[in-house]
Amino acid sequence: IVINKPQGMVVHPAPGHSEGTLVNALLYHCGNSLSGINGMMRPGIVHRIDRDTSGVIMAAKNNHAHRSLAAQLAEHSITRKYNAIVYNNVKADKGTVDQPIARNPSDRKKMAVVMGGRRAVTHYRVIERLGKFTFIEAQLETGRTHQIRVHMTYIGHPLLGDTVYGPKKQPFNLAGQVLHARVLGFIHPTTGEYLEFESPLPEYFLKLLESVKKL
Repeated sequence: IVINKPQGMVVHPAPGHSEGTLVNALLYHCGNSLSGINGMMRPGIVHRIDRDTSGVIMAAKNNHAHRSLAAQLAEHSITRKYNAIVYNNVKADKGTVDQPIARNPSDRKKMAVVMGGRRAVTHYRVIERLGKFTFIEAQLETGRTHQIRVHMTYIGHPLLGDTVYGPKKQPFNLAGQVLHARVLGFIHPTTGEYLEFESPLPEYFLKLLESVKKL
């Protein structure tokens, strides 16, 4: 099952978020038709996107589908393209960040580029330069926690709205980082057909783009 997740929705129950999660919605919609590989708290969940990231995410409705999708994630064969607005003028039209990511040694709640961490690769390209900001597409080759947020901050372009990895004071009244999972492509676990889904930019993102252009 493929879902267009709104900004602000947590993917699965966790301390402080026992209700209103994507898993709660999946259980209501699918009943017992979800994979059990990740246990009772995360039925069907193969991958995650952050609470404040909007866009397309997939879940597995049986264990066969879960194993197939998890294998594709491990092989980095799944297409995952995101849109973001980042600080500062990204000078290169496109580039790749290939830097390992692990828990931040000085703050365990955050991730960071850490030598000896797990390999992480993000490809990015500029869509439009907007003065103090840049509208980009980022494509994941790997899928580490907070990967795009950490990598873009590492090269001097934190995401607009990201108070964890970017400036604490933000120029707009935002709910979180401006990051949208726009494209998700994978091989169907049963038919072997390549499927690609696209979630159009949501209203909050489009309105912000217009506001940034007026600066």
